[in-house]
Amino acid sequence: MRVLITGTSGFIGRALAADMAADHEVACLSRQPTEVAGVEVVVGDFTRGEDLHRLDRWNFDALVHLGAVTGAGTETDLMRVNVMGTYGLLRYLIDRGCSKFALASSIAAVGMQSVHFRPLELPMSDEHPCLDRDGYGFSKYMMEETTRYLARQREELDFINIRLASIWPEDRVPAPRQPGPVGQWGMGAISCMYLSDAVRCFRLAAESGHKAGVRILNAVGTQACVACTVPELMRIWYGADAEKIDMAHYERVGHERDPVYDIARIEAELGFVPARSVLPE
Repeated sequence: MRVLITGTSGFIGRALAADMAADHEVACLSRQPTEVAGVEVVVGDFTRGEDLHRLDRWNFDALVHLGAVTGAGTETDLMRVNVMGTYGLLRYLIDRGCSKFALASSIAAVGMQSVHFRPLELPMSDEHPCLDRDGYGFSKYMMEETTRYLARQREELDFINIRLASIWPEDRVPAPRQPGPVGQWGMGAISCMYLSDAVRCFRLAAESGHKAGVRILNAVGTQACVACTVPELMRIWYGADAEKIDMAHYERVGHERDPVYDIARIEAELGFVPARSVLPE
């Protein structure tokens, strides 16, 4: 395939580009020069139409879109880049014949940045509603909605939105969350995955057989990164509110530390199961 990857100045994008270049023709679009062996690097901002035209010499089979403003960005920048910038990028590629798109959404789309967030269900389904009040999750949710809008216009397009976990480098081990007060990004702190698994996830999405429509898929580790059980932590975090959440799933033997995001669908759709556990041996 001929694949465009955005955001290759980040560690996920750089690693994915290097991995996919072994078998595909890969071009990268990033604001910072990122030298990756075997990859054509285009320096540019995907939110700028004039920079997108630097890609005119290619006809891409697939896009892996990792470029974004992260949760530390301002609300204005989050909407400008993650929503409108993504819209412009997708429209440019669709108009040039591309029909396969794998996009990095986020588990923050549900709204878990805020200490006031309460999940409607556990484990959270792939399309758990957006309850965000901090901007980042909402921008990722609106990016997902943008793909739905474009898919209604062109029914043959294939969009895969990956609600991605917190990603850890291969040489670091996250500390399991101890019981205590819920903090910002609480669900993110216990929903981790290693870089190698993130790379494999996006590669599987890009290489998967064409399936028209829009898919939203959770991608987190196979276990919650917790020192206690998930129900114990939820009751400490949410107090009386935890009683409103059905946690029967975690009360079955062997499921006490299952992830707080449901990952059954991504296995069924893409064959993706994280290979590395985030919990210490």
